[in-house]
Order: sequence, then C-alpha cells, then structure tokens
Amino acid sequence: MIHRILIKQAELNQQKVDILIEKNLISQIGKDLVAEDAEVIDAKGMAVIPGLVNGHTHAAMTLFRGFADDMKLMPWLEQKIWPNEAKMTREDVYWGAKLACLEMIKSGTTTFLDMYQKFRGTADAVEEMGIRGYLSAVCFDRFDPALTEKGKKECEKLYSVVDEYGSRIQYALGPHAIYTVSGELLQWIHSFANDHRCLIHLHLAETEEEVNNSIRQFGFSPVRYLYKLGVLSPRLVIAHGVYVDKDEIRMLSDYGVKVIHNPASNMKLASGICFQFAEMKEAGVKVGLGTDGCSSSNNLDMIEAMKQAALLGKAWRKDPEVLTASEMLEAATCTGADILGLKAGRIEAGYLADLCLIDLQSPAFTPNFNFVSNLVYAANGSCVDTVICNGKVLMRHKQVPGEAEILEQAARCAYNLVKR
Repeated sequence: MIHRILIKQAELNQQKVDILIEKNLISQIGKDLVAEDAEVIDAKGMAVIPGLVNGHTHAAMTLFRGFADDMKLMPWLEQKIWPNEAKMTREDVYWGAKLACLEMIKSGTTTFLDMYQKFRGTADAVEEMGIRGYLSAVCFDRFDPALTEKGKKECEKLYSVVDEYGSRIQYALGPHAIYTVSGELLQWIHSFANDHRCLIHLHLAETEEEVNNSIRQFGFSPVRYLYKLGVLSPRLVIAHGVYVDKDEIRMLSDYGVKVIHNPASNMKLASGICFQFAEMKEAGVKVGLGTDGCSSSNNLDMIEAMKQAALLGKAWRKDPEVLTASEMLEAATCTGADILGLKAGRIEAGYLADLCLIDLQSPAFTPNFNFVSNLVYAANGSCVDTVICNGKVLMRHKQVPGEAEILEQAARCAYNLVKR
C-alpha cells in the first residue's frame, strides 16, 4: 500500500489548501481533497512552507557550541578547534551530528550541505534522523605530496561507502580551503567530481587575510587562483565568498559556481559584512544561505539566518529596499535546493515532499499582514510545528522522537571531548 499523508486546511499564498503526499512526493494541491487510508494532518491555524535548505554546515560542531567564542578566525581554528577535533571519535561525531539534525528539524530545515570528518558518524546520524544530508568529508593535504595521495584514496573510498545508505544521503567532496589544500589535489577533486557527478564544497574568500595570503602565495586572489587552476565549474559550491570583485563575480557566473552566504558566522568572527548578494544574483550566480557550524554561529536556525542576511545586506549598503524577505525565503528554499540539484524547495505537485507547517498562533504572526515578512523578520525556528521530509513526518507539534536521549548523549560527548 502506498504511504499517504493528507494535510488539511493549510495556508498557502493566502489561501486554505489541502496537500496530498504519496510516497515521497507532493501529488495534489487543492481544496476538499479526499484520500483513503491517508494519515490526516489538521493544519488549521498553520501555514505551509518548503523545508529549508542549510547550504553550509559542520554538523558535529554542535559539540563546540559556546566553547571558544569571541576569537579571531585563525587563532580560533588553530588554538581551539583543530586541536580538539583531532581528538574526536566516530561516536563523538555521531552524537554531535544527531544533535545538529534534531536542531535543524526543530527549526524547519530538511536538507543540509555538510563538511566534516568521520563521514560515517554523520551519515549514520542523518540516516536515523530522517532528513537529507549532502555530506562532504573534509579534505586537507597541507601541500604535502604524501597527504595528497592519501586524500585522493580517502575520497575514492568514501564515494563507495555512501552506497550503503539511502537516497537521502549524497556524497560531496570537501576540500577545506585553498590555504589547506594544494592546487594538485584541487585539480584532482575537480576531475573526480566531473567523472562521478559530485558536488565540491569549499571555503573561499572568507577573510581579507585569506585574500592577501593567496596573492602572496599564488600570485592571484582566491577566485582567480581557482580559475588559473581550471577548477571553476557548476559542481563547485563555495562557502562565504565575502571578498570578491566585479570581475570575479563574472567568473563565478560564467562557470556556474554557486555561493553560500553565512551571515551569522561572518559577523561573529568579524570576517566581513559586505557580502555582494545583489550583485551576484544580478550576474546570474545562484546564492543560497547557510548557518556555518555551531561553534561559529552558535545555532542552526535558518529562519534566523534569513533575517540576518537581509538586515546585514541592508545595513552595509544603507539601502532598506535590497534583500527583501521574499528573496531570503527563496534563497533558503528553492535556490538552496537548486544549488544541490534537488527537486525540492517548492510546494508544487511532483516535487519532493519536504515541507514545514508554521504555527500562526503566536505573537510573531499577529497581526499577519504579510506572512513572509513575519516569518523572516519577526519569527525564529520555534514557530515550526510540523516537519515532513521525503514524505515522512519527522516532527509533530514541535516534538521529535528521542529528543531527551540525543541531548543527554551529545552533552556527555562534548564534556568528555574537551577533557581528553
């Protein structure tokens, strides 16, 4: 028997509609729909939105939430994060990623693009929690030829490992950054991605220091360096991209490169505030939104990320008309899905049944002159009542099965990790 869910009386575009989900797809949207043997969800007093897409995370870094705040990026990485990450076990990553999945589900995210170590730990957590993960195992070679060859073998191995998991888990390549990964390995990853149709997930142009060091070390700014290497492509997704000029934006557009804006992380680490969202979008670059890891943004709430991106973009430009609430919702839903090559991010028949019901019975939605404005500017992730991913209900009435154990085990791992 086909699994069916019938959502009744949800608000969509200022109308009350029913939504029928069959297997993992939205099959019908209309009024007074009837479906025998369907699980019925009463959505009166709720609005429906597509599941949110978090375009840049380090899921298991939930274990470092609040551990090393108010530091500059490189000292933060070199003194606090990397030494402790070196001690992490697969169990640590599993429970950290499970906590991340819980937090994302509770705030309406159904898909995320991750970069981290201990690939199987994250994959196991995602498989069990029911959301979608595009998972890239972080890759460093630090310009050491022996580590370059080791990195290639690890990429090949993990590409085959992902077949052990269901379709919600996809493999991506995760070269960390141009200052930790050699040009040779970046070129190999580019070829591997093309041959195997994988995404490449890379930190780039995040700080002024990175740009200045790139010019000193390679003779080019970061985007120009990738162009020189011949690795710009539609498979490349860059996180941050704060420091790019007009010509580099044109290069990104010409080669179909995607960019993920991480406003909270960029502000907290003081990496930079002048992200050129409007210029990239106008040039044809697809721009999504991300939270970054919990150690640099402290939460994984994509509803907060939408507000942060909009307000930050308005503030540095001194222009209240740029980066509207609707644009932010698009970036966090349909554009994010498009970046990942996923037929999701829209409430339309034939699309994947990844969606959220938003509780309208709260101060943030009273009065409700403009639902999207209220969602982006007034609400946060706590307004999410129900989450469905791949046609399965993951959260009802703000409750996710197994919450208490996840919180307990993740806290245990975190405290033990920093003691080691």
